[in-house]
Amino acid sequence: MMNKNFYAVIMAGGIGSRFWPVSRQNRPKQFIDILGAGKTLIQLTYERFSKICPPENIYIVTNESYRDTVREQLPDIQDEQVLCEPIMRNTAPCIAFACYKIARLNPDAVTVIAPSDHLILKEDLFGDSIEKAMTTALGQNVLLTLGIVPSRPDTGYGYVQYTEKKLNEHFHKVKTFTEKPNLELAQTFIRSGDFLWNAGIFIWNVKALKGAFERFLPEMHEIFQEGAPYFNTKKEADFIRTAYAQCTNISIDYAIMERADNVYVMPGNFGWSDLGTWGSLHSVKEKDERSNAINGKQVMTYETSDCMVHVPENKLVILQGMENFIVVDTGDVLMICKKSAEQQIKQIAGDVRQKEGDKFS
Repeated sequence: MMNKNFYAVIMAGGIGSRFWPVSRQNRPKQFIDILGAGKTLIQLTYERFSKICPPENIYIVTNESYRDTVREQLPDIQDEQVLCEPIMRNTAPCIAFACYKIARLNPDAVTVIAPSDHLILKEDLFGDSIEKAMTTALGQNVLLTLGIVPSRPDTGYGYVQYTEKKLNEHFHKVKTFTEKPNLELAQTFIRSGDFLWNAGIFIWNVKALKGAFERFLPEMHEIFQEGAPYFNTKKEADFIRTAYAQCTNISIDYAIMERADNVYVMPGNFGWSDLGTWGSLHSVKEKDERSNAINGKQVMTYETSDCMVHVPENKLVILQGMENFIVVDTGDVLMICKKSAEQQIKQIAGDVRQKEGDKFS
């Protein structure tokens, strides 16, 4: 029997610009079957949480322009479960919107906050971790997060350092959060053995979260607290438009998690990837004998290895003598890029927008 106080908030407002040219403004990567699994990333995320939380307790926070896409891809949810942001304002306002709304419905709610576009290979282990975290958060003034046991010194992830002090058998006190480090620092983190990748998954009860907002973001707390009478009414959308216009553009990590002293982390190892880049997709996809990950039915390779290839099914593609490349063909855009330069893709997408307007974005 599912706990009626368990709620999930799935954040689905991002553009996924590092997955350009497949991820576009009108259909970002969370709405695409980028894994070739027959389901989009948001559908897989919703299914994951529907095993933990009652379906009516799952909320999707997205941009107003994606409302219809969310409803089309998740037909089981009701209109009131889709929370539409009028403008992009990073994760702190997004989380405040969802949690203050849920608090109005159920002051005993425990919420798990998660991105809509991550990969979890070991679903059962993940579900166990989330349930342990939500049970721990019930009635306790704590902010919890899941950290991933690192398998390499990755410079694309943030890191969480923890201490020996424990909340219970699962959760360690957090010492520091570090933004994406350079390689040398990442290697030091791995050697020290007390650092985890920051998965951006948070668990807390709504009272603890509101207390943290009141302490560290008092202006934002005041905005959403004053809106309490409008939540879950016809006036909610108008209130949110006004509220977002007043909100600072700030992440929950920077605003609260890095500053609070009641933050605890549970190390996890459940086959997680944030699928942030084409290279991260290459690392989790099935590959041929020369380590090429290929999405496409008619691809022929010669002396080609370690490539990520994503091309239309009806297009014959021949690759010769390529090593460590990303090859993406969307019909209107062909991009060939070194895997080592994949962090430039966001910049490339911006340059294309400047030169060509919104035609390819």
